[in-house]
Order: sequence, then structure tokens, then C-alpha cells
Amino acid sequence: MLKSIILAAGKGTRMKSETPKVLHEIFNKTLLGYVIEAVNNTGLADENFVIVGHQAERVEEYIKNNYKNARTVLQSPQLGTGHAVSMVLPYLQDFDGEVVILCGDTPLVTPETIKEFVEEHKKKNSDLTVMSAIFENPTNYGRIVRKSNGSVDSIVEEKDATTEQKAIKEINAGIYCLNWAKVKGAFSDLKTNNAQGEYYLTDIIKWGNEKGLAVNAYVLKDNQEIFGINSKLNLSQAAKMLNKKIIEKHLTNGVTIIDPDTTWISPDTTIGSDTTIYPSTYIEGKNTIGKNCKIGPFAHLRGDVILEDYVKIGNFVEVKKAFIKSHTNACHLTYLGDCEIGSDVNIGAGTITANYNPLTKEKSKTIIEDNVKIGSNSVLVAPVTISEGANVGALSCITKPIQAWALAITRAPLKVVEGWVKKHLQ
Repeated sequence: MLKSIILAAGKGTRMKSETPKVLHEIFNKTLLGYVIEAVNNTGLADENFVIVGHQAERVEEYIKNNYKNARTVLQSPQLGTGHAVSMVLPYLQDFDGEVVILCGDTPLVTPETIKEFVEEHKKKNSDLTVMSAIFENPTNYGRIVRKSNGSVDSIVEEKDATTEQKAIKEINAGIYCLNWAKVKGAFSDLKTNNAQGEYYLTDIIKWGNEKGLAVNAYVLKDNQEIFGINSKLNLSQAAKMLNKKIIEKHLTNGVTIIDPDTTWISPDTTIGSDTTIYPSTYIEGKNTIGKNCKIGPFAHLRGDVILEDYVKIGNFVEVKKAFIKSHTNACHLTYLGDCEIGSDVNIGAGTITANYNPLTKEKSKTIIEDNVKIGSNSVLVAPVTISEGANVGALSCITKPIQAWALAITRAPLKVVEGWVKKHLQ
């Protein structure tokens, strides 16, 4: 099986944040999470080693809580990228297979690219393959210098490059695939004879050539996949790049998106054909949306939402942790959280599932069965079940189970005081 080493020890000074760079989020998922899942979703990897340093405890906690096949390895002090990889040597001493090295701040890299990268590495019988990219403006990137036979001779940083080398448009993308048994020795031999006094990962290319190993490059097809996050500006740019690809995928698959420029859809959301997404809708987390649904405008799906076919989630409706069956409508100004809602249900405007107990910090569930009608401005205090066919009158606060086909009303009787206004104007 494949192992991965993910570099995530940096401070990320330019983020100007107390949060470690790799724990910043796009669509409610961390940058590091995107990279780990990209590796896992290749179907090749069985173990991920995440190199931690800055605020190591926070990153360790995140990994422990979210990824069973990932473990953290501390790099302290931080002496460069080559030194970071060397921290894994004790754990992979007897491993004989491929190791992929990636950066924890490149959330756009895809499983398809990683898988193709590894397959190309094996196809060429490479011992060491570096991922490269062709940039029309390669300024500030390390250049890939190839031999006459097409193999890689070296990676030259721009500050060390000759005029001829600076004209090279093929750059180092920062992802490597190694035949670990043959290349692991490099990490014991790296030197710090450079201006920064660090152990550079790029030096393994030179080491491989000196040892007579097969050193090759795989050219990336989509340069956006190696877009690295170094600032909040980069974070917003990456989010837009990711969202654009997601929107285009859904449009291709038969989803109608009225205004792609104001619609945000997470990569973990699936949407059936002929569903319409209206402007200013934000969908984050993992969701499943069926066919012929209507979402928005100004709707917010917060994750763990399942909508069957022909469901309508209208303007200013917020939904999270909800399973909603077919032909159910929640058209406006409503919050539906931690709930199960049946078919042919109508949720009136201003309805709230009150799912949170601020004293116990617990969240409870609301169950609404088929054919129920909820009047406007109702509050359903969980845990509560409203059985099939029941009606809830407008302005009601429901705190007890409602039997099937019953009418539930809690509002006070209407009182009319004639002439009251004129009396108080005198």
C-alpha cells in the first residue's frame, strides 16, 4: 500500500492568525483535511504521516478526532523540508513501497491527480518522481532541469539559476513519489550548505542522480491544483477556484444554477439533475440533494442534510443535520436543525426547530411525519414528534408529542378592545 507524508509544521506567519495555517477552512473543512482526503480517496493509501510543529497540539487533536489512518510526527526544531521528512524514518524503517510527499496547504490537489502521478511513477519504473507544472511566468519557482533523455537532472531555485535556467517554464510543484526503500537513505545524507542553513527536500533529486537512481518528472495537467495557501487572500482565492470547479461539475450534470457567481456549493455535496439552485445560496459540509429540488434564494445548508426529490428549501431558510423526504416545502424564514421530516409536509414561514438546550449543551431531535402542516411562526421544542397528518396552528409553541391528524394550537385567544386607540389619543 501507499504511505503519505504531509508537511504541516509551518507557522504560516502571513496568515496573521492565531489558528495554524493548515487548520484554516474552506467550506467548513480544513486545508489539511482536503489533502488527507485527497490521498485517502485514491484508494491506494493506508497510512498518512502528518509532520507537525507550530501549535502541534492543535493539529494533533484535529487529526486524532477526524482521521483514523493518520498520525502526527513532531518536527522540533524545524530545520527545513528535508529534515521534516526525515522525522518519519523511524516509523518506515522496514517499509518497502511508495511514499508520496505533499504539502498540507494545497487543498485543491485531487485524488485523480495523485493516483495518476503514482501510476506514472510505477509505469516508468522510477525510483523518484517529482511533480512539475508548466508556468508561462515561472518567477519565484524552482526550475526543473532535465537531461537529454527527459529524466530530471536537478531542481534549481531561482536565486541560484543561470539566465538560461531562468527561461525554463517547467517548475517544481512540490509533490514527490518515492520508492522508499531506495530513497530513504537520502534523508540521512542531506546537507545544510545553503543560505538558510536548512535541509532541503529538493536536494534528494541530486542525491538520486548521484546514486544512479531513475529520477523523473510528472507534468501536472491543472496548475490550480498546486495553489498553496500563504495568506487570507490566498485562502479566498482558493475557495473561489474550488467553487468554480464544483459549480461547473453540477451544471454539466444537469443541475440548474441561476447565478454561479453568488452560489457556493461544497465539494462533498451531491445534487440530482433538474434541481434548481437560486442566487445567494450557500451549501457547506456533506449533503445529498435529490432531483427536481428548489434551493434558495438566500438559503443556507450547513451540512449533514439529505433532501429527497421535489423538496423546496426557500429564501432565508437554514437547514442542518436534517433528513427531509420528497414533496416537502419550507419556503421562507425557517430554521430546521436536527430533524426528520416526512413527505408532503408544509413548513410555514418563521418556523423554528428549537433543538439546543443552553443549560445542558445538548441538542435534541424533532420528528415530523408525513402530511403534517406547520403554521407560520411556530416553535417546535425538541425532543418532540408531530405524528402523521397533524396540523399545528400559527404562533404555536409545541412542547409535547402531537397525535396523528390532531390540531395543536397554543396561542392565546384573540381579545378586541373597541375604541381603545381613540381613547388613548385624547
